[in-house]
Amino acid sequence: MLGQDPDAAQELMHSWTAELSARAQAAAELSDRVATIAASATGADGAVRVTVAASGAVTDLQLDDRVQRIPGAELASIIMATIARAQAGLTEQVSIAVHDTVGVDSETGRAVTDSFAKRFPGTPDEPDRWERDARNGW
Repeated sequence: MLGQDPDAAQELMHSWTAELSARAQAAAELSDRVATIAASATGADGAVRVTVAASGAVTDLQLDDRVQRIPGAELASIIMATIARAQAGLTEQVSIAVHDTVGVDSETGRAVTDSFAKRFPGTPDEPDRWERDARNGW
């Protein structure tokens, strides 16, 4: 019985302490990795390129001269869809970081991946009209 064996009780306490320490270290590593994640996506056959930080905020937007041929409203739609695809890329990268650190089956892992999946659900990777036209020579 555990209560009658002080050595077994001490060993159990050391085991719990080590496990908690390992979990805390893995969670800290996950936090560090997530903080540095960025993702990019392109639209209009590469004429639009968007990069987002882990927060989902746009950190870079590059527009090729080809976008001058795209009407403003459609260009805005392409940019917004490209931002959504970049943000969906964050979810994929966070899932990898969770797998490599705390594990996808852990409570922390599920909470982090669920949070990103809800915030950045992604969009279909269907080519827009401008990408189809570009493949046909613009």
